[in-house]
Amino acid sequence: MPAYPLDNLHRVETPEGIDLNLHPAGLVPRALAFAVDLAIRAVLLVVLGTLLAMLGGFGIGLGAMLLFAVQWTYMVVFEVFNQGRTPGKQWLGLQVIHDDGTPVGWASSLTRNLLRFVDLLPFGYFFGVICCLWHPSFKRLGDLAAGTLVIHRQPAPASVQLPAGPERPPVRPLGLDDQRTLVAFAERAPSLSPERRRELAEILAPRFGVAPEAIESHLMDMARYLVGRS
Repeated sequence: MPAYPLDNLHRVETPEGIDLNLHPAGLVPRALAFAVDLAIRAVLLVVLGTLLAMLGGFGIGLGAMLLFAVQWTYMVVFEVFNQGRTPGKQWLGLQVIHDDGTPVGWASSLTRNLLRFVDLLPFGYFFGVICCLWHPSFKRLGDLAAGTLVIHRQPAPASVQLPAGPERPPVRPLGLDDQRTLVAFAERAPSLSPERRRELAEILAPRFGVAPEAIESHLMDMARYLVGRS
């Protein structure tokens, strides 16, 4: 696991009882990511401003509207449509998520970015810096209001290897959380005692519509099917 100096651990328990260990990003990487995004916006506005200036008064008016749009939508659009990552965050390996580990949405992204003007007060991000240094998960005021967290993005997990065997499609379409739960069970099954494996299988059986007969093999077959399609 990579080291994150000066960062804390933020633990989230999923509805399935699985602990997720998230690494909140500290002030320095967040500031660097913001600087990158600021530079990108500045270059974009200079280019657009130069082109629009050729249109005279109409171009200046249009440029003023574009200035407002770029300043207030840049962060939100990238966070919502790029898995919580602006270009700056992506370059620094950061990501914005909800406190419970779920992807950031429109309401939370708008809230955290609209409140950025409060973090800027009274000058130079003073409130934002103080709040970030004070909070154990390095949250600024916008994050506190929106219930969001900036974390170091975890590296992609290695490909899943399951014991060879038959594949069986699920009896119904499965959401992403259900798929992850099923594959996680199949991964852990070889290391569990027969009693514990049977206990977990009986808990999962109603959730996946599996009959009491041959529960474990049925779940393993479905997991192999999902892994084979990924």
